[in-house]
Amino acid sequence: MVSAPEMQTITVCLVDDDPSVLKATGRLLSSAGWKVEAFGDPHEFLRYAAANHPKVVVLDILMPIMNGLEVQLRLRKVSPSSRVIVLTSKDDPSVRSTAMEEGASAFFLKPVDDDAFLAGIESAFSSN
Repeated sequence: MVSAPEMQTITVCLVDDDPSVLKATGRLLSSAGWKVEAFGDPHEFLRYAAANHPKVVVLDILMPIMNGLEVQLRLRKVSPSSRVIVLTSKDDPSVRSTAMEEGASAFFLKPVDDDAFLAGIESAFSSN
């Protein structure tokens, strides 16, 4: 289990093209005690990840610039230890399967159950 002081020093990265999702998910994580860094642009996030090696990344699948599966693959190259949690509105078994086969820790559908999502974040940190 991650301690409250440790939570405030470890950043959870959010990558989603929808500003309202970034805001709501960021608020949820912040209210639970996590430090949050939000990105609407996958390229900007990948530059950040290469320099900072985030422990946990919450990633959307449907994004216009680059889809989440491609971001996940590129992330593995620049920050192999980062854990990915998918948070998407795309309920597609093949997408879920691909994300999990490529190492995602969890796969959640929007709108997400807050308690299950926070437990997924905690689990990803604990397994890292």
